[in-house]
Amino acid sequence: MAPALLTAVDSTSHIHLIIGSNPLAGARCSKSVEVGATPILIAPETANLHYGLARRIEEHCIEWQKREFDDSDLTTLGRDETDHVVDAVFVTSGGRSTVATHISTLCRRLRIPVNVADAPSLCTFTILTTHTSGPLQIGVTTSGKGCKLASRIKREVASALPADLGDAVERLGTVRRRIWEQDHAVEAATELEAEDDEAGQSAVFNKLVTPSDAEAAKARRMRWLAQICEYWPLKRLAAITDEDVDAILQSYKHDSAIAPSGDSKPLLSPAVLDARRNRGRIILAGSGPGHPDLLTTATLKAIRSADLILADKLVPAPVLELVPRRTPIQIARKFPGNADAAQDELHRLGLEALHEGKTVLRLKQGDPYLYGRGAEELEFFRTHGYEATVLPGITSSLSAPLFAKIPATHRGVSDQILVCTGTGRKGAPPNPPAYLLNQTVVFLMALHRLEELVRSLVEHKTDSYPPSTPCAVIERASCPDQRVIRSTLQYVNAAVEEEGSRPPGLLVVGAVCEVLQKSPQRWVVEDGFQGLDVLDDMSEGGNGLDRLREKLITPGLEEVVNPFRAARIPVGAVVV
Repeated sequence: MAPALLTAVDSTSHIHLIIGSNPLAGARCSKSVEVGATPILIAPETANLHYGLARRIEEHCIEWQKREFDDSDLTTLGRDETDHVVDAVFVTSGGRSTVATHISTLCRRLRIPVNVADAPSLCTFTILTTHTSGPLQIGVTTSGKGCKLASRIKREVASALPADLGDAVERLGTVRRRIWEQDHAVEAATELEAEDDEAGQSAVFNKLVTPSDAEAAKARRMRWLAQICEYWPLKRLAAITDEDVDAILQSYKHDSAIAPSGDSKPLLSPAVLDARRNRGRIILAGSGPGHPDLLTTATLKAIRSADLILADKLVPAPVLELVPRRTPIQIARKFPGNADAAQDELHRLGLEALHEGKTVLRLKQGDPYLYGRGAEELEFFRTHGYEATVLPGITSSLSAPLFAKIPATHRGVSDQILVCTGTGRKGAPPNPPAYLLNQTVVFLMALHRLEELVRSLVEHKTDSYPPSTPCAVIERASCPDQRVIRSTLQYVNAAVEEEGSRPPGLLVVGAVCEVLQKSPQRWVVEDGFQGLDVLDDMSEGGNGLDRLREKLITPGLEEVVNPFRAARIPVGAVVV
């Protein structure tokens, strides 16, 4: 089978005939409108229109012929310029019907492009799946072998391109057009001067510019433009700004070449453009519940590559031990009454480092967006011109119950989870949730006001919690000093008062607290955590998760160890 001839068709004001009323017909109409064509829908008045079609018909974007297809439609509904022959036909009902075969035959006879859904043999053209960014369009086709696969390939290609490449294409197109316009303006001026010379001595008689000089400058300009389009990295091209384009065009007015010879400074410096792409970066990342082996690989890479780390004070020491010694760490100085001032300090330090072109990692406990003020910080840096990269973390609201042998949901016991804060803005108590027998409630940041919280639950105005409701206080989840206090709402305050507090911690309330482990006493205290020890002997070479973690972030190195923990360094190892 010969490959298809891929073309880009200017469809402005074209008439597209869409036959059918299904969702595909809606997609075809939308695409026609997008490219500037006028879609005409042919479907019976009794047809069940897709909601997208119905909406566009109401907006008068689509003309609906409320009847069955007629052969004369092909030669009567088109534009005057084409003697009323339509420009393209789309049959959305599939190729198994005799109508589709009939329409395809008519279109081929009249040389009208026709596309029949799921029938490559009846089509004279296919629709490419496209990625569009300004004037840049990238189309992918599998020649009818699989539209889903074509969409997948398109997504893979698009994801590898700089996000603002379309803008760069627009700017380079402007440069190319203006070069062409100016060169033709110079040629016209030269011809006018030649006519003046015939009438007498020219006013530019002593100007030592020959046609060959002008042609050489013109060739040099276009050659430079062609070379940067061909050889410069796409990210460098995407860094070209409107100011760069203005500077290039301004240089032509002084008749200077874009890429002059000698020791002249190039108009577009690759180093300057690359520096723009390497501007400061801000990363918001969650450090998980506490154990360093529960970090995501992405967050671990960010820790190892950041120039500055701004960490919450609740980020445990084993996680901070992963930070290279060369990297400065600022711990948030948050305490009651100073939270806003500490947050402002982190913002200031982060902006200062970003202005210096550094990579700043804002390291948070748990997940950045779950009571971590992550969205607020993202908006702050966005207002200052920096778009943050957000990396998720394993939230303690789900992992802490797991490490305490408490399933968040359990068939026949709990089929829903509610995650709440135990402390509102500026320390105000939040409204407590109503009691539901089949619900698990996780309260974060609640232990410092546990007595008040429990009272609000058992004295709820509408649906109060029974004092016998099972609950558990989980502190320092996943850390070696994890502690779990299993009790009920009736005795949990007394238990914490007697056992003391070990922040950070949370409260789990619901019947799931007794699914796997019941508490026959008023409360039971469980100290310590070895839940991940079994994994230490399962990694390559039996050297634990530390070695595996190093290999995840430094592929290709045979022997790499954590330099911040006591360990034997093999000969030939590379320590970062």
